[in-house]
Amino acid sequence: MFWSIHDLLKPRPWSVPALLVVLLALAFAVAARMCLAYLGVTLYFATFVPAVLVASLLAGLPAGALTALLTIPVVWWAFLPPTFEFNPLTADDYRSFFMFLLCSTFSIWFAQLCREAPVARGAKVE
Repeated sequence: MFWSIHDLLKPRPWSVPALLVVLLALAFAVAARMCLAYLGVTLYFATFVPAVLVASLLAGLPAGALTALLTIPVVWWAFLPPTFEFNPLTADDYRSFFMFLLCSTFSIWFAQLCREAPVARGAKVE
């Protein structure tokens, strides 16, 4: 059950390495967001949009979608005041979630186009 470097750098969608990419992308995004919170920055989704893009580029559409969907409860629980509890959402929170999901949708779509580009050009893909 060992993986090659190619499997780790570009895992197939719906595989265990793809799930690891999702978890690593979320972990890095949460760590960066905690650093920004320490500095007083209140952009809740600033680090998660790049995480969705990276997960989508590396592991495909399902990984990007899972990263985006897991981001919503993480941000709601850990970063929206009061922190570390699920509080009722305001209209601004719903708008922020909608805008994040819209940006994530476009990022995932862009990443999928980038993953399909070599195939469309006729290049050999392993």
